[in-house]
Formats: sequence, structure tokens, C-alpha cells
Amino acid sequence: MAENQLGGQQYMVLPEGASRLLGKEAQRTNIAVGYAVASIVKTTLGPKGMDKMLVSELGDIVITNDGATILEEMNVEHPVAKILVEVAKTQDKEVGDGTTSAVIVAGDLLKNAGNLLDQGIPPAAIIKGYDIAREKALTVLKAISSDISIGDADKLEKIARISIGSKNIGSDTTKRYLVKLALQAIQQVAVKSADKIKIDKDFIKLEKKEGGSIDDTQFINGVLVDKEMAHPGMPKLIKDASIALLDVALEIEKTETDAKIEITSPEQMQAFLNQEETMLKQMVDKVVKSKANVVFVQKGIDDVAQHYLSKAGVSAIRRVKKSDMEKLAKATGARMVTSLDDLAPEDLGFAGLVEERKISGEQMVFVEKCKDPKSVTIFIRGSTKQSADEVERALTDTIGSLTSALEYGKYVTGGGSTEIEVAMKLRDAATDIGGREQLAIQAFADALEVIPKALAESAGMDPIDTLVQLRSKHKGSSGRSFGVDVYGNVTTDMEALGVIEPLRVKSQAINSATEAAVSILRIDDMISSRGTKRAGAGPGGMPGGMGGMEE
Repeated sequence: MAENQLGGQQYMVLPEGASRLLGKEAQRTNIAVGYAVASIVKTTLGPKGMDKMLVSELGDIVITNDGATILEEMNVEHPVAKILVEVAKTQDKEVGDGTTSAVIVAGDLLKNAGNLLDQGIPPAAIIKGYDIAREKALTVLKAISSDISIGDADKLEKIARISIGSKNIGSDTTKRYLVKLALQAIQQVAVKSADKIKIDKDFIKLEKKEGGSIDDTQFINGVLVDKEMAHPGMPKLIKDASIALLDVALEIEKTETDAKIEITSPEQMQAFLNQEETMLKQMVDKVVKSKANVVFVQKGIDDVAQHYLSKAGVSAIRRVKKSDMEKLAKATGARMVTSLDDLAPEDLGFAGLVEERKISGEQMVFVEKCKDPKSVTIFIRGSTKQSADEVERALTDTIGSLTSALEYGKYVTGGGSTEIEVAMKLRDAATDIGGREQLAIQAFADALEVIPKALAESAGMDPIDTLVQLRSKHKGSSGRSFGVDVYGNVTTDMEALGVIEPLRVKSQAINSATEAAVSILRIDDMISSRGTKRAGAGPGGMPGGMGGMEE
């Protein structure tokens, strides 16, 4: 309950059981929670990062070191923790990689801001300093970046290998194989227009089925549909398929309003049934007339229509998802038809092979050998559901990383080298700016250095010694790309080692982390008004779990 006193009288503002954190107490609580969330994912950074096991209330297990997945599955309750979860989701959605980096930088920005608050620096000065530092950091990033294009296969492979390198999905040989599949998919769906590369990641379908091993994962130059043929008598293997895509039901549709048909004799009943069958046969005849021998239908297919299609030697798949229909259109060149009367030979698509295969006890339809498909599939296999899921997450990150590199055409060196370089440039700029803001800029620079420190810790190196070595190297004119080699346990030239990352992943991480930290620092009042049912204080002092966090 919150009260306000005026003229000797008390006025009730919040309901019974409500609680409130004000000023520095609210800021300290928020900073502590934000840093705690970042600390959870910090140990997962890099190729030698550790995994987390997340167990749901139903007993479902997820084992991963993917930052976005960990934060999404953690079921956090504190509102500040939820803000950092949103940071990870945004990073994942925008660029597909760098979620862990974004969150741990945000956590250190908050921790360093807390130290400045304790020194009496007002939040407004810290926020202003952080905004200046972000703009400067983005400028430096662009200045130290290099160009990359779709023809740079070697550089693209290096970017993909760095993205997938941190995932626990088998040997280096397996990772190289998956990188090859991801590159093949990206190059196939990429569209060049006005000297720019556009890649729609939605048209790289990741279909997974447990069984076999990760090495059984395959690239399909077309679309894999997790459905079976509508009728057992239909052909299961069709070469040189002419494909029709129908967004219309091959069945007699029911009226939208209640209708009543009066039948007074068996003859009338038979005539009614014959008429229905005739209508279905006419529908099938229109499909056959178009010369289609494979039909994908977004809606249902009547049993009678299935029979006639089977007799005509036409294979049909029903109730196909809209997203799969769009992918089939992109892969085969077919046009979606919403009326059978409009179905013509020019609406049909082509695939060299359409085949129904049994995978792990379930039937699936493979649409392969398309001429120049702009939609492809990577069919993921794994000995367990957990391993197949982790491969899917790894490929999602890798495809996102490659897309970011090609669409923006820039890359920077990894291994913490970029963060060290940006941090040093920020410290130089801070002295020119002066005022209290320079302390915030220096704090921003310190926060960026959490990346090389975390990489060094995961490799068993001394983080302080590593940081000192890197700063010393970066002071020289030729040391700009020096970072942490986690496999050799040394600091070395990342460019020469082939450790490179897309510029956009780095810039988005800095943007996301700064925006999250600034929005949290602006909060000086937290009010919980959930009533008496959840009035028990949580670990952070706020009732109903506002101060606490569930892992």
C-alpha cells in the first residue's frame, strides 16, 4: 500500500498489498537483475562456451548454448529480465546471430552504470554519455570494416564457420559439412538487384526429423513437405513433374447458412448423390485437362475426388500449409490458383522429381531437382530430438550471419578484436568530450571489453593478462585485428586466422545493448499493484516476483 501525506491527512494511492521501489533503490535492483541475467549466458560465449540444460515444468529438456533460446526458455519473471529477453529476440530476428554478445554487453553497461551512480553521477549524464559512445562506436565499426560479396566464397565460409563454431553439434568435419549446406542454400535463394543482394531467409526451409545422424542432414534443391499422398493408389514417384498449386478445396463446400434439402424418394436421393459425384469428377477433369500430374492443395480433397485423381494417375497432397505453398511456388515456378476454371498449363510448375519417402516411420513428400529454385530445404537429421534441435538452431544462426554479411556487404574481425579496437577509440574520444559524460563513455568502453574477457575465460586463459596484451597490440598500427585465439590459448591476428564476422551483427548488438541499458537506467520508480494474492516479497524486494527471477 502506498500513501501520500498532505496537510496532516493520508491519501491512499495504490491498493492494499501493492509495493513500490523508488529512486536509487529501484535503479540498484534493476541493475542487479540485468547483470544477473547477463551472467547466466556469459559462460556460453565462443566456441569453448558451456551449454545450459533447461527443464520445463512438463519435463521437456533443452540443451543449448544459444543465447536467444536460453533466455526464451528460462521463464524469467522480473520485468527488467524480460527486457533483456526482448533484446535477445530482437537480435535473433534482425540478424540471426550475436544474441549472447548483445545481452552480456547490456549487462556490463548496467553494472558500470551502477558504479557511476554510486559515485554520484546522475542518470541523465550516464545516458547522454552512452548515447554519444554508441554513435562513436558505430562510426568506428564502419571505418574498420571490409567489403564482402557473394563471390567471396572463402570469406563467406569463414564467417559461417565462426557462427557455427560455438555450437556443440559434433566434430569439425560435421560443422564444415553443415557450413557447405548453408552456403549452398544462401547462394541459391540470393537475388541480385541494383548492385544489392536480397536474401529472404523464409525461403530456406529447415525441416527436421530425429533419426540417423547429423551427417545424414541433406540439401534439397526444392521443397520437403511433411505430408503423404492423399490416396494409397496414387503414384509415389513422379519424374519430370508438372505441379499445380491449388488454394481451392476439391470437395463440395457446405453452405455458410443452414440449408435443408427435402428428399421424398430413393430416386431423388440417388440423383442427389450422382450430382455430387459428377461435380467432383468435373473438378478432377479440370485438373487433368491442365496436364498436371502432381497437385498440392491447401484445403481438403474429397474421398471421391481422391479416387478419380488416382485413376487419372495424378498424385495429390492435401492440407498443405500456406507457408509451404509459397515455398513450392518459389521452387517450382508454379502459380497459386484460387479457381479451377482459371487453371491452365502456364500456371504449372516443374520439378525433376517428386517422391514420397518413409522417414523414421512417417511419410514425407520430396520435391527435388527444380531448375532454378528460389526456395530450398535443408533436411536436418539427428540421433535425438535435442541434437536435431541444436543443429536447427546452429543453421538458423549461420544462415542469419551469412545473410547479414551479404545484404550489408561488410565484415569485421572477431575474437574480441573489434571490441578492443572500438573501446580504445572510445577512450581517446572521451578525453576530448570532457565533463561527466566522459566517465560514461569510458564505462561504455569497459563494457565492450567483456567480450574478449569472456572468450579468454572460456578458453582457460587469464582474462586480465589477455586484456593487457590485446590493448598493447592495438596501440600499434598493425595490431588492429588482434584478438583471442581460444584454440591456441594465445592472442593473435584474427584476420590471418580467418576469424571474421558480419559488421551488422556487431552494430546491431551494440545498438540493442545500449537501448536496453538506457531504457532500464531511465527507470526510477517501480510499482507492483497486483493486489494481496501475490503480496509476498520476492528476492529483490518487490512483491509477486517483480524483484525475483525464475531460472
